[in-house]
Amino acid sequence: MTRILDRSPSKSAEKRQALVDIGTAIFTQKGFGATGLDEIVQAADVPKGSFYYYFESKDVFAHAVIRNYAAYFARKLDRSLDDRTRTPLTRLKAFAHDATEGVLRFEFKRGCLVGNLGQEMASLEEAFRILLLEVLDTWRERFRLCIHEAQAAGEILTTVDAAELARFFWSAWEGAVLCAKLERSRVPLDNVSRLFFDHMLVPAPVDRSC
Repeated sequence: MTRILDRSPSKSAEKRQALVDIGTAIFTQKGFGATGLDEIVQAADVPKGSFYYYFESKDVFAHAVIRNYAAYFARKLDRSLDDRTRTPLTRLKAFAHDATEGVLRFEFKRGCLVGNLGQEMASLEEAFRILLLEVLDTWRERFRLCIHEAQAAGEILTTVDAAELARFFWSAWEGAVLCAKLERSRVPLDNVSRLFFDHMLVPAPVDRSC
């Protein structure tokens, strides 16, 4: 018996989002090239032929997945970097801790979608590179603002440009996420956190005289 696709606006939007959410989970684990449409539609319980009602192509679908991941990650950054009950440096550390816990929660099976797809750039269209870079630039800017705030408050002593520090962090962090998956260990993530926060940012000495 052939299933009939419910194309009412609400059901259509729900099913489209379900496909995107499932694609986000699978792409963070397997990447784009290794993921077939059969796996996605089966997980979403959507007939394969109906996939193209929601998306013109797998590339268009992947772009929606990237934007979905960007929105998810923005919320993760918001939880840590917008928490005004903490100092700027502790907000940055809170993000690294939260991100590390996320890698552990999925038992090193899922990585960063931007990092995963970035490694596939040789086989992807230019539009992917532009979109992924836009997302990465947003993360760098969020970190730059928080680092600059920590510098202005005297919480860290390093005078290196905040934009350079933010760029360095994300380059190191993306590499650490990859190594954590390969090694099935949190050590690469902890290593980047310790060196970046304790040595590159050079926290100001705590005044214990009071």
